[in-house]
Parts: sequence; structure tokens; C-alpha cells
Amino acid sequence: MTEPLQWARYHWQRLMGGPARDGDERRYSYSTLLACGGKPSQTPRLAGRHRVVVPHLQPFKEEYEKFSGTYVNNRIRTTKYTLLNFVPRNLFEQFHRAANLYFLFLVVLNWVPLVEAFQKEITMLPLVVVLTIIAIKDGLEDYRKYKIDKQINNLVTKVYSRKEKKYLDQCWKDVTVGDFIRLSCNEVIPADMVLLFSTDPDGICHIETSGLDGESNLKQRQVVRGYAEQDSELDPEKFFSRIECESPNNDLSRFRGFLEHSNKERVGLGKENLLLRGCTIRNTEAVVGIVVYAGHETKAMLNNSGPRYKRSKLERRANTDVLWCVLLLVIMCLTGALGHGIWLSRYGNIPFFNIPEPNGHVISPVLAGFYMFWTMIILLQVLIPISLYVSIEVVKLGQIYFIQSDVDFYNEKMDSTIQCRALNITEDLGQIQYLFSDKTGTLTENKMVFRRCSVAGFDYCHEENAKRLESYQEAASEDEDFAGTPSGSLSHVAKPRAPSGRTLQSGPLGGKPSKHLAGSWSALGGGEGAGEGPRCRQAAFSSPMETDVLPDTRLLDKFSQITPQLFAPLDETLPNPPPETWYIIDFFIALAICNTVVVSAPNQPRQKIRLSSLSGMPIKSLEEIKNLFQRLSVRRSSSPSLASGKEPSPGVQNAFVSKLSLFSRTKLASPVEEAVSRTADSPQGSGSSAGPTEKEKQNGDAGITSGKADSLPGQPVTSSLCYEAESPDEAALVYAARAYQCTLQSRTPEQVMVDFAALGPLTFQLLHILPFDSVRKRMSVVVRHPLSNQVVVYTKGADSVIMELLSVASADGASLEKQQMVIREKTQKHLDDYAKRGLRTLCIAKKVMSDTEYEEWLRNHFLAETSIDNREELLLESARRLENKLTLLGATGIEDRLQEGVPESIDALHKAGIKIWMLTGDKQETAVNIAYACKLLEPDDKLFILNTQSKDACEMLMGTILKELQKKNPAFPKQASLSKDLYQPSAPQGSGLRAGLVITGKTLEFALQESLQRQFLELTACCQAVVCCRATPLQKSEVVKLVRNHLRVMTLAIGDGANDVSMIQVADIGIGISGQEGMQAVMASDFAVSQFKHLSKLLLVHGHWCYTRLSNMILYFFYKNVAYVNLLFWYQFFCGFSGTSMTDYWVLIFFNLLFTSAPPVIYGVLEKDVSSETLMLLPELYRSGQESEAYLPLTFWITLLDAFYQSLVCFFVPYYTYRGSDIDIFTFGNPLNTAALFIILLHLVIESKSLTWIHVMVIVGSILSYFIFALAFGAMCITCNPPSNPYWIMQEHLLDPVFYLVCVLTTCIALLPRFVYRVLQGSLFPSPVLRAKHFDRLTPEARTEALKKWRGAGQLGQAASERAVHAAARPEGGSTCGPSAVFAMTPSACSIEQGNLFVLETALDSDCSETKT
Repeated sequence: MTEPLQWARYHWQRLMGGPARDGDERRYSYSTLLACGGKPSQTPRLAGRHRVVVPHLQPFKEEYEKFSGTYVNNRIRTTKYTLLNFVPRNLFEQFHRAANLYFLFLVVLNWVPLVEAFQKEITMLPLVVVLTIIAIKDGLEDYRKYKIDKQINNLVTKVYSRKEKKYLDQCWKDVTVGDFIRLSCNEVIPADMVLLFSTDPDGICHIETSGLDGESNLKQRQVVRGYAEQDSELDPEKFFSRIECESPNNDLSRFRGFLEHSNKERVGLGKENLLLRGCTIRNTEAVVGIVVYAGHETKAMLNNSGPRYKRSKLERRANTDVLWCVLLLVIMCLTGALGHGIWLSRYGNIPFFNIPEPNGHVISPVLAGFYMFWTMIILLQVLIPISLYVSIEVVKLGQIYFIQSDVDFYNEKMDSTIQCRALNITEDLGQIQYLFSDKTGTLTENKMVFRRCSVAGFDYCHEENAKRLESYQEAASEDEDFAGTPSGSLSHVAKPRAPSGRTLQSGPLGGKPSKHLAGSWSALGGGEGAGEGPRCRQAAFSSPMETDVLPDTRLLDKFSQITPQLFAPLDETLPNPPPETWYIIDFFIALAICNTVVVSAPNQPRQKIRLSSLSGMPIKSLEEIKNLFQRLSVRRSSSPSLASGKEPSPGVQNAFVSKLSLFSRTKLASPVEEAVSRTADSPQGSGSSAGPTEKEKQNGDAGITSGKADSLPGQPVTSSLCYEAESPDEAALVYAARAYQCTLQSRTPEQVMVDFAALGPLTFQLLHILPFDSVRKRMSVVVRHPLSNQVVVYTKGADSVIMELLSVASADGASLEKQQMVIREKTQKHLDDYAKRGLRTLCIAKKVMSDTEYEEWLRNHFLAETSIDNREELLLESARRLENKLTLLGATGIEDRLQEGVPESIDALHKAGIKIWMLTGDKQETAVNIAYACKLLEPDDKLFILNTQSKDACEMLMGTILKELQKKNPAFPKQASLSKDLYQPSAPQGSGLRAGLVITGKTLEFALQESLQRQFLELTACCQAVVCCRATPLQKSEVVKLVRNHLRVMTLAIGDGANDVSMIQVADIGIGISGQEGMQAVMASDFAVSQFKHLSKLLLVHGHWCYTRLSNMILYFFYKNVAYVNLLFWYQFFCGFSGTSMTDYWVLIFFNLLFTSAPPVIYGVLEKDVSSETLMLLPELYRSGQESEAYLPLTFWITLLDAFYQSLVCFFVPYYTYRGSDIDIFTFGNPLNTAALFIILLHLVIESKSLTWIHVMVIVGSILSYFIFALAFGAMCITCNPPSNPYWIMQEHLLDPVFYLVCVLTTCIALLPRFVYRVLQGSLFPSPVLRAKHFDRLTPEARTEALKKWRGAGQLGQAASERAVHAAARPEGGSTCGPSAVFAMTPSACSIEQGNLFVLETALDSDCSETKT
């Protein structure tokens, strides 16, 4: 009974628009519920923010029904409707629109006999047609979703049956929370489940998350601690534990909970233990897990937002004008009601005009006027354009189709094109005023190439490697993909793309990303074949440019000093090695192991490298066999169950004791391993370590990994390894370490093996990994060093963070601390130099811990790991206790090159009047360098840098800069005035001083405070470009929100990574780049492109077109409705305001619904005022959209006035023509309708800038359909509307020359003013768009000359304005004393950096800091 109730509750919540579960709260809003380290709860609680999961087994039957049985099952339904609720729910949703409610009210009103204007059926027709069209569209879309849902729900997986005591095939839809699921390699995960068993001996499961976030790299997931050391597969019947975890949420990067055994002992659960629905099992024979989230509560489904629906700025403006039309309608109806009352009062004694009721009662003129008001509402209802909203939807779909069909957006490398995920904001692309961009992966390629490093204070410039990169830069991009293919490197798999990745791009809905799990489609379309052979494709971040690092010769020479004897007992005969040698060893070890890189082989890139296998291993000596088995014994001894000699029983293990025992055992085993390593390093004598024997040994090691005894000449054997990294930075550092023969060979949850040049294979016991996060901005690994037997912490991270964590000077270690201070100072200089070159910098550091210190830290860290509430805060505090008093080893400089076409795109966007802000997490110098490289900042710009440590200093510095800018450029004070919180358009390029602003993350924190927001915005309004460096993801979104809300401007945010999601979602338009950092940004975006350069055409061309088309189409709808309805209104003055129509009701209804509806739709889809080539050559044309020139309030009222004029002409020319004749009412109305049709259609022709055969065909078709309908209707409808009828009227008029004369004369007089105005506008005072339109008619040579003249005239104007502004701003006497001396700038830049308020005041009085970038 619980399942129907749960189904009903869930779908009722969905129907009402509420959350699926009450526990689906916002991220990171958990309150403290469990005390860390306290006693576990005696009775399970189903708290609102936690969930309890118990096995779906017989012993837990009662508890299961209490907890897990109440959760939703795994059936998914992304459809809105069912057969039963389709009609009522669709109508309910459609009547959320005010326009539909308005017309429904008119339909009901027309059924009231006292105010009836038309036949009841006729009034219903427009509304029924509109509702039917939208219902059919919604129904077809929903049916496609239904078929996809059905296919996914009926996929089969193996679920443990408590009755059969074995795993049975079961449909996905029947899986429930608490079920045990067994999956094999290449199977798609059906629900979110905690990993309890893996056939991998290390308890690892590899998954591919491309179906979830688009990342094709393998991710490692780990069996819950205490279950990894099982000799046989997990028996569900022996599982007596329960799981308590957080309630369902959409955070893919977080999972918090614990597994509680029957003896109340707990084991912490994290994201590394969770297998997510939609991911695919790789490289693992089989896994077993227990379901914790199913169906719509899985993280994949909670992230399934589908297309984004926003209301565009233009649509909001149109809604306002609809209200003006309503007001106009009310005025016209009041006029009719008042006129009707006056008419009856004047002729009250004449029965012909005031017919009494059957009982003899005569309605008073006042009451009759009241009734007539409602009759006029029905009669003039067409004034409100009901078809406008349907037409807008159709036009936007057409615009999206043409945007997606543009071949210029296609990226052949990635086999992807643009995605339009938001269906109703295309016109906003043409009105963008502020653009906020990420740097890495958005402006740059996100191909991290190792360039330089600093070790122990010595800089190594890697000149040979720089020359290699120059050769890549000179080579064509096509050649780069195939470079080095014959050598057997990784580049031979550069071209093929992942099938699942392509499925994600062109999902089953056609052109839009799959809303479900794209990974499941590999199982549907050919999942069996997927497991037949290796998946041959390139891992991310592994192009030859990134992998083939050439070592620095000076640093390579110092590597020759590294020998196994360094770790031998002290020998007085050997000279002491320089201290730098130890730094070099630790530095490259940190590069190799301080990461989460997965190691695989290129010929089978999804197969993990196993060094413990003896197959294919060239055995050279018994000593090596001994070494191998000793290493294996050390690794396997880490299993608590095997070490105790007992059969594993996970239900009664104490995880914390296990971890401590593991720590103690590895501590005892390390001396053995140290001796083994020392012996293995010199099997044939100490003097031959660097000779042929060492090379032979390396070849042997390579044979273990690749199964080959020989390699190609001239190529390092280590290239047989393939590294799958989650970020390009990690990959670059690992490849750099490999270049110096410090090769990462394998990685398991317990150990990392590195082959280090002369030292041979080193196996590091992996004790802990503290992953990188945006708060700490660093990553650490805790290992037991195999040579020194010490617990060592290796840390890498941002220099601003690492430098603050270094150990301070102490009295007992003066020489060592002095050495560290020197290294720190030199390294800082090198970091500054790297940043000025545009390199991304990282610092490498280490820390040696005693066993007691580590044991104490581990105890506290375990308490943090096992808590659910406040876990992030506790883990952060634990990391801070570990990552302090570090020893600086060195730094790295990694180059991330600009994407192709970025400088040109930014230059074009600047010319288009768009203000561009770069928001990045990189350090200041790197951000500024990239800003200059991509032309965000120009060499002549005055650059101001805000870098303060206090709020008061920030306020004072911003005020000083503002005063200086206002003094230098008199135009700025007006622009910077934000008293009304309105956007002030930026001054045109060249209007005076160009200023740029750089602000750091700490200062940005102060500037975003409410008291400084206005001043900050005033300052940025004076700047052409703004660079925010060291900005966190939250600060990015806050900046966008601040600018959008306070300046009321149209904003666009573009990014490629998960850290850009919040910024993308806050902006009016969010654009994701489908780069190398997965699909998180794409899934959160409104549009997705593959490269930044595509943004220029998307905005300058398609944005301009979409805005212009839709604006003119909406204005045209208002025009044609007002023009036609006024014909009925003018007629009321001649019929006693009786609500009579001179046109048959069917013609009246079909005029707007059929005869004049198609041409504006075609216009809205196909109109091109200027060609795409001209729009790209002249970005200045984009400013017309920013200023809403096509749809201003004045334009709207001029359009209505023109409609009034045309309706007057259209009515009174036929009226005076037939005045005094004996024609009937419909015979008089027929010329009015015909002339109105020609006027309205030819009006569109005058407004069109590009007429194609499609336009002509649609206009001719509309005219023909009108005449065919009128002829057929007149021939068949003999008594349709007694006493008058349209019988044979059109046939008689077609034989009457006066009819033709009236139609031609009326059309010419009505359209003459608009036609003359357009001619004069094009000749005497053309707008920039009209001037550019003439370029399209010129020959290529003439167009080139015209463009030169256009730009030359603009540059002359700019130069004149610059001279005027500079003359006004030049100080008399040229003195540089006083406050202005602070800004005595070089031609390239000026920076003002102060540490605090005191330093700032001193600088303002007497000093200026100038830095060249």
C-alpha cells in the first residue's frame, strides 16, 4: 500500500510545483545534528535533513518499511502529462497567461444575451485555435519524452532477491532504496549507490562520468573503508549495517554520511564511495553496491533542469504595451458606451431606435450604455493580439533553428556546434551591455603546458622546451593533432571522439542535450559492443604539445648527482651532496604524486596498470623476485582482516582502529621496504647506477607496464603510460616530472609507485589525500616516504596561500630558517616574473611529521570524516591543522595559451559598446598579462590596481582614483552618476581617456559590501575594462548580480567550468563553453559554444538579427490590430454606436487569424536588415540593439498613430466613394476589408529590408487565400447572417471598376506618409544600419573602399575628441606634486597597491607605485 501512496504524494507535489522531497534544501545549509565524536544515536531517526538506508532484506523488514520503504522508487518520469490529465493540466498551464484568460472572459461574456456581439461559436474560434496549436505542440514534445522514459525505465540490471537468495535481472524502474545491485564492466549505473565491493584487489572502481557531466576521463571510486580487503564477493545476507546520509540534493561533488555497523561503530562516507546514476563502470570486472538514492532523488535527476525558460527584456516590454492596448480598448469602449447612451437619449421617443422589450419595458439609456460597453469589448477584442504570443514562440523556434544551423559555429575538433538551451531569450543576445568572462578555458585553450620551474631558489627557464612550443605555434592547428603519430605516442588517438560524448551533444530530442543520462544510451544503442574491445580514444590534456616536455639541461645535470648512495649510511669518503639535491628530489616527487591522476596504457586506455602482475615480466635475478614479493607482502599486509588471520567480517570492524593499525603496520614495514628499495637501486654495484645497467633496468620496468621488451629508438619508454587527469594543471605537472624520469607508474588507494631516475621504483604508502577546493586553494597528500620512513606531507597550491603557510624563523634552526628565507625571497621573484609572462603559477611545499603528530591529527580527522553536519567546516579545520609550517620546495610556471580568435573577438565586442569584465581566480600579474594579450586592455590604457587589506583603504583609494579620472576626462562625471541606478552607456572609443581597473579578491570583498557598492560601480563605469583576479566562484556571481541589479543593464556571463556555474546562472544570459573541464557550465547555461570566438558572431550577427526581427514583428502586430479594429470603431459613429459590424463575423475573425498571420512570422524568422559579413566588419552597428532603437516607447506610439491614420484613410475613402448610394452594409464593408488587407501587407513590404521569394510567396498566398475564401464564402453562405448576408458580394465587386479604384486609391493614400518617410530617411538622414545596408549592394572592391572611408571618418572624429579632452585635462605647469602624483603613470600601466590604511595615506601623500606589465 505504501507504493501507491508514495506515488500519489510525489506526483501531487510535482503537479503543484513543489519539491519532490522536503529534504531537498539549498546547498550548504545544514545545521548541526550529530555531535562529532559523540555517541551514535541509539535509534535511527528519519530527520528532515538526513535519510536512513537499511538493506532490503528479511532481517530488516520492519525497519525497512519504516525508512527505506517510504522513499521514491527508481522509476523516472520527465513528462508533464498523462492521458487522463493532459487536457485539464494543459489548459490550466495555458490559462496562466493573462492574454488567454482575457479571451476566455470574452468568450463567456459573449454568451450573455444582453451583450452578445457575435455568434457564440465564432467568438470561441480564435481562442480554440490558439489553445489547440499549443496543446498539440506540448503533446508531441511530451510524447517524445514518454518514449525515452519508457526505454530507460525498462533497462535491466541485476538486483539481489531476498527470496531467491541471488541476483536476478530486474528493470531499472523496480529498483528501490536499500536494494543490492551487482554491475559488470561497461554497465550504466541505474541509481545512486554506495560502493561495498569491487573485484579490483585494491577496492577501486573506475567510472566514466561523461553521461553526467561530460568529462571523459576516468574517475576512481573506492569501496567503503573496511570492505576493500574481502577475499570473496560481498554476501548481502551478511550485511548487518545501516547507512545514514544527507537528504537528496543536486550537488554532484558532495556526499556526506556514515555507515554504522551493528556494534554502533561508524565509518565515514564521502563522494569517493558513491556511484552516481548515469555513470558507466570501466576497467572493473564487477561491483556491488547498496542503493541510497533512486529515481528522481538521484543527483543526476535533481540536476535535470532541462531547457531554461526566462522572460526576455523585449517580451517584458511587449507585455507593458499590451496593457497600453488594454487601456486604449477601454477608452474606445467607453466612447462607444457613452455615444450609445447619447444616441438613445436623443432618439428616445422613436421606437425604431429604442425597441422595447416584450413586456413593454424600455431600457434606460444609461443601462443600455453599460451593456454596450461590454458589447464593444467583444466587438473590438482583436485590438489585443491573441496570436502575438503564439507567433513569438514560432518565430523564436525558427531563429534557434537558424542559429544552430550556422556552420560557422561548428567545431570540427570537438565535433560539436552551438546548443540553444533557453528557447525564449534569443533577442536578448542583441542587447548585451556587460560581458563577464572567465579566463582559464574561456579565453585560453585550457591546454596547460609546462614552461618553467624554480627549485630551491634557482630558476630553470627550459629554453629547449620553449623552442619546441614555438614550433607548435607556427604549425597549423590540423598538423598539431597528428604530430608524432608514427612514433607510437598518444597522438594517434587524437581524432576519434567518444560515442557517449556525441550522444550527449545530439541527444534523442534532436539537437539538445539529453535531459536524462546520456550514458544510458551507450547501453541502449550498442552497450554490448562497447565491452568487446578496448575504447581507443585520447585522454584529455594529452596532446603532444602538453606531453612532450623537453627537460632543462642545467637541471638535468643536477639530476646526475642523485644516486642511491645518498640514502646509504653515512660514508665519510663520499662528499656531502649540495642541499639543492634534496629539494630537487622532493620537488619532482611532489609533482608526480600530489594529484589524482589515473594511470592507464595507450593501446588500451581504459585498462589500469597493475605492477603486481608477473606475466610478461623479464626476470633477471632472484633478487628482483625477492624485491617484488616483499613489496607485494607489504602492500597486502595493509588489510586488517588478512593481517589478523581471520575471515573478514565487515560488520564488526572498527574503521578508526583499522586506520590506526594500518598506520602502525606500515610504519613497521617501511624499514623493510627501504632496504628493498636500496637493494633494488643498485643490483649490479653502486658505481653503475647511471650507466647502461640503469637504462636496462628502466626498460625492464617498462616491460612490466606495457608487456613489451623493446621500444622505438629515440623515444623514452615511459611514454607507454597514459595519464588521465581531472584537470590540465595536474596533467602538465605529471608530464613535466616524467620528462625528468620521475615517472608516475601506478596508483591505488593505498600506495603510489614512482620510478625515479637513479633511485629506481619507489612505493609511497598513501595515507591521506586532501583534495583541492576553492576555499583552501591547495591540495595535499600524506605519504610514508619509502627511503626515509617518515610521514611526509606534500602540498601544492596558489602562491598567495602557500606562502602564508610556510614555517617562520626560529632560534634553534637559524641556518636552516635563513636558507628558507632566501629561497622564499628568490622564489617570490621568480613567481612575479612568471606571472608577468602570463604563466599560471603554483607553489610546491612539504612538511615532515612525527608519528605522534600524525596519529593525533588522524584521530581528529576521523571525527570530521564521520560527521554529516558541518563536515566541510570540520574537514577544513582539520586540513588547516595539517597544512602549516611548510617547507618551500619551489614553484612552477605553466602556460595556458589564448584560444584562436580571442583578441579579435574582444576587440570587436569593445567596438560594439560592450563592457567586458574578466573574472578569474589567477593571480594579479597573470590576469593582467592575459588581459593585454587578448586586447581586453590596450597598451595606452591607464591601468589602476585596487589591492588593499582594509575596507577604509579600499574606500579611500577608490575615491582618489575617481577624482583623478574625473580630472583627466571631464566626460566621466556624467557617466559615473548613478543617482537613479540606471545604466549610463559607455562613451565611444576614443572619446578620451581609456582606463582599466584591476581589483584583487580581498579588495573585491570590501567593494561588494553595501556601503561601497555605489562607489565601486561609479569607478567601474569610468573604465573600459575591469579585471577581477583571485576571485572566488561566489564573488563572481555577486559581481554579476551587483551590476545587473544596480545598473539595470543586460548582462552576459561566459565560462567553461563548474566554478563558473553560479555566475552563468545569475546573468541575464549564461553561455557555457564545452571545453576540457566537463559539461557543468554547459548544463547551467542558456547557450553553449565550443570556443570564445563564436561569441562575436552569436552577439553581433544573430543577436542583432533576432532583436531587430522580433522588435519589428511585435510592433507590426500592434499596428495591424489597431489599424483593423479602428475600422469597426469608426463605423460605430454611423450606426448609433450599436455594436454592429460592417463585416461578416467569419471574415472578421479570419482576417487576423489566417489572412495576415503568416507574413509577420516569416518576417520575424528571415528578415536581414544587414548581411552577416557587414555586421562582423562593423561591430558598431550592435549599439542600436543596446539602446533599443528598434523598439522604443516613442516608436510604439508613432506606430499606433500611423495605424490610426491608415484606418481613417481606409474607412473614409470608401465611405465618401459610396456615400449616398444604396449599397448594403456588407457591400460597404467588403472594400474596407480588401483595402485593409493590401495596406497591412504592403506596409510590411515597406518595412522589410530584404525581400526573398519566400516573403513574396507568403504575401501572395495571403492575398489569394483572402479572395478564395471571400468568393467561396459569398457563393455558399446564402443565409449565414440574416437579415444581411455576404452572398455574391465579392463576385459583383470584382466586376465593378469602382471597387478596384477604391482599393488602389485607399492603399496609396494610406501608405504614402510611411513610404515618403522611409525614402527621406534613407536619403537625407540614414541611420548607421541603413548606411551599412548599402555596403551589401557594392562589389567587394567598392565595399573595401567604403569601409575604409567609414573607419577613417570615425578615426578623425575620435582623434579630434581625444585632443580636446587631453587639452582640457592637461595640468598647467606640468607639476607632478600633490595627490595627482600618485597617478603619474607610464604609457602602459599604473598600479597603486597598499597594504593597509596607514601605508595608503603615506603613499597618497608622497609616493606612487608604478609597475609595467
